[in-house]
Amino acid sequence: MQQRDVTQADAPTEGGPTGVPVPPPLGEHLRSPRLRAAMVVQQEALYAAREFLRERGFTELLPPLVGPVTDPGGRGAKALDVDYYGQPYKLMTSAILYKQASLRGFGKLFYIAPNVRVEPPETAGTGRHLVEFHQIDVEMAGASRDDVQEIAAGLLSRVVAHVWRTVPDVLRGLGRDELDFAETLDGKFDGCTHEEAVARLAGRGHRQSPDAEIDWAGEKLLSLEADRPFFINDYPKGSRGFYDREDPERPGVLRNFDLIAHGGYGELVSGSEREADYATIVTRMRESGENPAKYAWYLDMAREGIPASAGFGMGVQRLVRFLTGLDALWQVSAYPKLPGVIAP
Repeated sequence: MQQRDVTQADAPTEGGPTGVPVPPPLGEHLRSPRLRAAMVVQQEALYAAREFLRERGFTELLPPLVGPVTDPGGRGAKALDVDYYGQPYKLMTSAILYKQASLRGFGKLFYIAPNVRVEPPETAGTGRHLVEFHQIDVEMAGASRDDVQEIAAGLLSRVVAHVWRTVPDVLRGLGRDELDFAETLDGKFDGCTHEEAVARLAGRGHRQSPDAEIDWAGEKLLSLEADRPFFINDYPKGSRGFYDREDPERPGVLRNFDLIAHGGYGELVSGSEREADYATIVTRMRESGENPAKYAWYLDMAREGIPASAGFGMGVQRLVRFLTGLDALWQVSAYPKLPGVIAP
C-alpha cells in the first residue's frame, strides 16, 4: 500500500492514557484533509447502506437516545447515567432492546444509531474504540442467523462497490487499492466457529479463553491472516448478552456471529438470533447477573409477545476505517472521544 500524505493538521499528538497518539485540537482535526476524505467516504457508505436496506423492505426509524435501561454491554464498558425528571436513565450503549420491541409494528427495521459507551481507558490504544460511535442497526422478524448474515454480507458488498464507483480517487488518495476488496465485492466470505477460531489461535501461540469472546489481540491476528471478510459463529453462552438465543440443540452455544474484516481491521458486525420467550429471557438475565426488575418495560412487552427475530449492528466508524485504511477510529470521526481522554 502506498504511503499516505499527512499534513501538519493531520498529525496526532501524544498524551493518551497509555501513551498512544490522540487527536490534535478539534479545530485542527476538522481542517484535516484526511478527515474530509473520510467524511466523503462515510457519506457515500451511509447512502449505499440506506439504499440497500430500503430496497429489501426495511423501514428506517430514529432510535431513542435515553431510556430506563440499555444493553448491559461487556468487556468493561459502562453506560452513562442521566437525570430524567428525577428518574435515573441511561444513555444508549445500544438500542437493541428497542429494536426488538419495535418489531411489534415494523417487521423489518433499521437505525443509524448513536451509542455512548464509557470504555476502559486501556482500549484507547487499540485503534478500534471510541466513547461515542454509530451503528447501522438492523432487525428482522422471523429471521434466522443465516438470513441476517446474508443481509450483512450483502450490505458490506454493496457499500464497498458503491464507494469504489463514486469516490475512487478519494480512496486511492488514502492509499487504498481496489484489489484489496476483490473478495468483498464478490461476496466470497469465509466462516468458522468460535471453537475453531480458538483452536487456530492456540496453534499460533495465542492463549484465548474458550469461554469468552475472542480478545482484541486474537481478533487482530485472525484478521491479519485473512484475505477476505469472514464470519465467526457460535460464541459460548455467557460471553454475550442475555438476548442472544441459545441453540436449542446445543446447550451452551449461542446462535450468534461476528463478521471480521480482513487486513487487521477486526470486527465490523456483531449479530444473533434473539431470545423472544419471556420466561427464557428472565432466566438468561438472572444467569448473567442482571436484575429483571430494571427491565420492566421490556419484559412487559416480552410477556405480551415479541416476535422471534435476528439482527445485527455494523459499526459506522469501523466500516469507514476499513474502507479508508486509516489507523484508528478517531481519524474517521469528526468529533472523536477516545476512552480516558477528555475532549470537547
